[in-house]
Amino acid sequence: MAINIVDVVGLAHERKKRKIIMDTRKMHAWMHYYPNPGDHDDLHCHPGDQTFTCLEGECTMYFPDGGKAVMKPGMAALIEGGSFYRLENTGTGPMVMMGTRTGPNSANKHINYESGQDYLALRGQRNERVNGFIMPAEKATAESDTKA
Repeated sequence: MAINIVDVVGLAHERKKRKIIMDTRKMHAWMHYYPNPGDHDDLHCHPGDQTFTCLEGECTMYFPDGGKAVMKPGMAALIEGGSFYRLENTGTGPMVMMGTRTGPNSANKHINYESGQDYLALRGQRNERVNGFIMPAEKATAESDTKA
């Protein structure tokens, strides 16, 4: 169908994790759901230009130079391809964001700032979620699973 309408906030609260919601040969869109204050991803970049719109909660974007920007509901950001950033839920409840990026999802890369590696290419070799982060509750579970 040429038109696709999605209740992003409703889907976020239903799924409670990142999900691709639209994917065409020219662009893709996804939603982020970080349930707890302090949940965050790694410092990373993607090759394609992208946007983020904060739909619920508060997101602080951190940058390699030590800078940061706070996004609240209704605010949008443009991130040029190759620009490194880290997202963190700095609100008091769940954070819901919608992102869009040029190109199909299959062409996406998630380049970690410290290692320079594409985490999407390594997804089968790590405990992290597909989008490159372990939330605090999951980290404790992953560590206890490793010790068992």
